[in-house]
Amino acid sequence: MDDSAGTRGYERILLKLSGEMLAGGRGLGIDASVLERVAAELAAAASGGVQVGVVVGGGNIFRGITAGAIDRVQGDHMGMLATVINALAVQDAVKRAGCPSVVMTALDIQRVAEPFEKKAAVAHLDAGAVVIFAAGTGCPFFSTDTAAALRAAEIGAVLLLKGTKVDGVYDKDPVVNADAVRYERISYDRVIRDKLRVMDITATSICMDNDIPIMVFDMSQPGNLARVLNGELVGTRVGDFPDATPST
Repeated sequence: MDDSAGTRGYERILLKLSGEMLAGGRGLGIDASVLERVAAELAAAASGGVQVGVVVGGGNIFRGITAGAIDRVQGDHMGMLATVINALAVQDAVKRAGCPSVVMTALDIQRVAEPFEKKAAVAHLDAGAVVIFAAGTGCPFFSTDTAAALRAAEIGAVLLLKGTKVDGVYDKDPVVNADAVRYERISYDRVIRDKLRVMDITATSICMDNDIPIMVFDMSQPGNLARVLNGELVGTRVGDFPDATPST
């Protein structure tokens, strides 16, 4: 899709929201002010005519892969449950912002949320609800990045947004390299070949195979979601580009 497309050009999007984003500057838990702001931006996007799906991470509560002595499979299931906690919090905040919202999970916990099913998810989106997909893929060893790419493909999203605390994709880690340079546009192949920290390789491959562009942007900056949906190149756009040059 052309970068100049306005909000109405993005009929359906999938936002991958990191758990760390919800923690704000605290690192762990949920920052109420961040939650309310994010929910208001999601509700505004939905009221503006964009169908909004969300996959939320759980790193602000628990990371299965770093659980130490805990069995990896058990730890990953604990991480999936952490995403459900975050999803329920986002759902509640979106509803309070005046927009209908539904949580669908890859795990069978029907007293808490609906099980994920593609047709039901699309029906909720068509009805104007923000649909939050929780519990990853439901399988261990797969990240919530992969879950986001998978759900984006399943629901027919035209754009996958990755909302983080970083303002795009860099040629090297900007946290430890003062000379790191940010890309404005970069190809899927370059991301995979250079193992750049965008999404994991499986997620990037799913997007490449299904021609779903990825926008990596700083969700901690108020208004950035609206800017992306209005066609502004905020952050880094990953897609089918012939070359990639860092911005200066």
